[in-house]
Amino acid sequence: MSTPGTGVDWDALQAEAVAASRHAYAPYSSFAVGAAALVDDGRLVTGCNVENAAYGVALCAECGLVSRLHIEGGGRLTHFVCVGGAVGTEPVVVMPCGRCRQLLWENGGPEMEIMTVSGLRRMSEVLPDAFGPDDLA
Repeated sequence: MSTPGTGVDWDALQAEAVAASRHAYAPYSSFAVGAAALVDDGRLVTGCNVENAAYGVALCAECGLVSRLHIEGGGRLTHFVCVGGAVGTEPVVVMPCGRCRQLLWENGGPEMEIMTVSGLRRMSEVLPDAFGPDDLA
């Protein structure tokens, strides 16, 4: 499913997110999440959710992905997909929560493309009127 004009293989990117979800640590919710993104220099970064007995300190897949982005040299995210599902089932595209949308905005910006449950969108559509670093100037 390559999007016209972008040359991005969304099926392959989603497959990377599914592969990442297989590494999730989800003993409490049994809901494994994986995320995959392309970086402006062509790299691929992935992440998975990591739960904790103190539920509020669980790490989302998007958090792991952004951490990996910075560990591996930084850059800007250009294309992103997140999948999730009950452990042992085939994950499907899921929408990042508001906290994670903010994290993605800061590391991809308004033009980053994201596969959503409603199809391909830009971050400016999934986080309209976003607050970011420019608002702190």
